[in-house]
Amino acid sequence: MTLWKPLVAALAGLMLLPAAQADVKIGISLPLTGPASGLGIPMRNYFQLFPATVAGEKLDITILDDATDPTKGVVNAKRFVTEDKVDILMGSAATPVAIAMADVAAESGTVQFAFSPAALPPGKDAWTFRLPQSTGVMAHAMVEHMKKQGVKSVGFLGYTDAYGESWLKDFSAVAERAGIKVTATERFARSDTSVTGQALKLVSANPDAILIVASGSGAAMPHKAVVERNYKGKIYQTHAAATRDLMRVGGKDVEGAYVVSGPAVIAEQLPDSHPSKKAAIDFVQKYEKAYGAGSRNQFAGHAYDTLVVLEKVIPVALKKAKPGTPEFRAAIRDAMETMGRTVFSHGVMNWTKDDHWGFTNETGVMLSRHFVRRRPARVRAGCMRH
Repeated sequence: MTLWKPLVAALAGLMLLPAAQADVKIGISLPLTGPASGLGIPMRNYFQLFPATVAGEKLDITILDDATDPTKGVVNAKRFVTEDKVDILMGSAATPVAIAMADVAAESGTVQFAFSPAALPPGKDAWTFRLPQSTGVMAHAMVEHMKKQGVKSVGFLGYTDAYGESWLKDFSAVAERAGIKVTATERFARSDTSVTGQALKLVSANPDAILIVASGSGAAMPHKAVVERNYKGKIYQTHAAATRDLMRVGGKDVEGAYVVSGPAVIAEQLPDSHPSKKAAIDFVQKYEKAYGAGSRNQFAGHAYDTLVVLEKVIPVALKKAKPGTPEFRAAIRDAMETMGRTVFSHGVMNWTKDDHWGFTNETGVMLSRHFVRRRPARVRAGCMRH
């Protein structure tokens, strides 16, 4: 009898120990090379600042380069869900890649944090949540600014892919309601190194403004092309161009351009009443402490907002299931659909079961690029949010 007592005591002690915890696994596919690398690299930079744990659970994060290639993005996504068994799939910052990855997310029942305004057919985004503002939301801010500038006609010069198509569709609709006409439309591929022909046609059409739809460093080439053809009207760029690459590559040619963005990049200039000011300043301080003054970036801000989401939804999901299970993945999705009003550095988010976009028309701000001789290029506010 005495031999059993130590064994019973040992078993009782084991029963009192907390259950073994499983890491929350996150797989991230970003364009670290290729045309959209100016978007992916700043995001990776902020992910490297993430804490080791959230809600007491260790974050196991793997980041892979998708090279701005949809095929590579799908390969990365399939590896994440089949080999790594991730709880959350993230990416890409390039719209065509994010769209391609969405199929993997849906088939595997894994939440996808899309870092681009990926437009998916109705019902196909059940597992996909967008961190950036939609093209419709940003088109609203841009058109409001154009109205104040007296713009009546716009020429469009944008990518031939899903990002360009989304902007053409949404901007045209918002502009038409405002009495602004898209009078000329030209397209180009992300891999193109020249748009001379398209630029000549647009300049000949002489619209009041030209909207360039491109991303990162790729947004500078078409901008320079229309300027070099002596275009004197206003030039607008989308939130995919709200990076230092536009200034670095474009130089003086992008002086005076208008770029739509989320509020995080002008944190200090936001009014104290702006709900995102505190979060935006926190993002800027953390990012620029690590990467230098003036390094703030629209897409790095989305990475910051990703952590805001994780800190809110992981504790909720843990009450329902353990990481590494289909139940936990479903619980993450449910928590995101019901997390309610959440303040991001880029605005106020409110995802629901029927809305995986979340931002409202009040989110966008317009920035103006000013060239300053012998001083670092910087972005200044051209117009506060509308």
